Amino acid sequence: MIQSKLKTIFLALGATLIAISMIILPVETFDASKRGLTIWWGTVFPSLFPFFVISELLIGFGVVKFIGVILEPLMRPLFRVPGVGGFAWAMGMASGNPAGAKITARLREEKQISKIEAERLVSFTNYSSPLFIFVAVSVGFFHNKGLGILFAIAHYLGNILVGLIMRFYGYSKKEKLEVKNSKFRVWEAIRALHRTRIEDKRPIGKLLGDAVVSSIHTLLMIGGFIILFSVINRLLFHLQITALLASVIKEFFAILHFSNQLTIPFISGLFEITIGSDLISRVKESTLLQQSILTSFILGFGGFSIQAQVASILAQTDIRFKPFFIARILHGLFAAIITLLMWDPIFGKQYESNEFPISLPVFLQNSHSFLDKLYQWGIEFGPIITICSLLLYIFIYSRRYVYKK
Repeated sequence: MIQSKLKTIFLALGATLIAISMIILPVETFDASKRGLTIWWGTVFPSLFPFFVISELLIGFGVVKFIGVILEPLMRPLFRVPGVGGFAWAMGMASGNPAGAKITARLREEKQISKIEAERLVSFTNYSSPLFIFVAVSVGFFHNKGLGILFAIAHYLGNILVGLIMRFYGYSKKEKLEVKNSKFRVWEAIRALHRTRIEDKRPIGKLLGDAVVSSIHTLLMIGGFIILFSVINRLLFHLQITALLASVIKEFFAILHFSNQLTIPFISGLFEITIGSDLISRVKESTLLQQSILTSFILGFGGFSIQAQVASILAQTDIRFKPFFIARILHGLFAAIITLLMWDPIFGKQYESNEFPISLPVFLQNSHSFLDKLYQWGIEFGPIITICSLLLYIFIYSRRYVYKK
């Protein structure tokens, strides 16, 4: 009871402090809000919206059920989740945060996975997208294309290790029998696909409309969190709270022989990974190895902004947030350790000269790569996609409102 009251007082004081700070610092608040809106408007919405809509359609058409039956012999032994988890895993890796949580919550609502399986699944299906890692972080912030390979290996391998550890979470003997009986069953997968499609009575037009409405609802929520945490991060900096938190970890950084100049960027990264990665890349007093280790950690940790987005998505189900939060800490640690271990034996000093000892993929070998062009295309046409999508959402919503009346 006392703990609950203290939590209430803490939350009330925190909200009051933020409100007062916004009144005292209106210009900084406006600039931070505008920055968060720009990120959501031009990048997050157009990049996530197609994936969200397609995932909803694939679930409705039974394709996810088909994939689940096919991947059952792989996902059960490795991660102790149903085969449908492979869909959340792949989509989360391709589209980035928080797509994995969105799809996991949807699978739980469809009762295709249990509560424990959902908590395992959501712990390792939320990634930073390849586009963000290679283009925004490695090229945009560090101006080093080869560094993206290191970040990607550490990030994706670290999350797989998290999945292998979380397989022991809530494990029971009943699941052990299910693993032994798992086999590849193609015809059963086809039957499951057809059965799921038949059981979903919605016509294609209704299914598409539901997919658009559900996806935009989620993206509006995500946009709100991005703007909110952009403001909070800026206010904490101007209120010297970030500096206070940084002073706490200075001693730990000194033990690791990390530059003290990295503390404030690191704290900022714990709140928002884009800001943190950018600030870390600008610290000239540190080595590239130190910058890479900290960047890998905050990419794995995800930042409180993304975690709040995931918490909001999971709150609509019975999936608990605590396992996800613990998994994010593990992911950050694993990614940082993998970066450290891979640095000398594989990359060594060649990074300092911006050379790369491993052959890069074709799309990374010149400055006019496919990812660069895709990123520039997104910046140019992203807002247009957002506007058109919101107009479509308003049209569908208004039609349904009129129909109900």
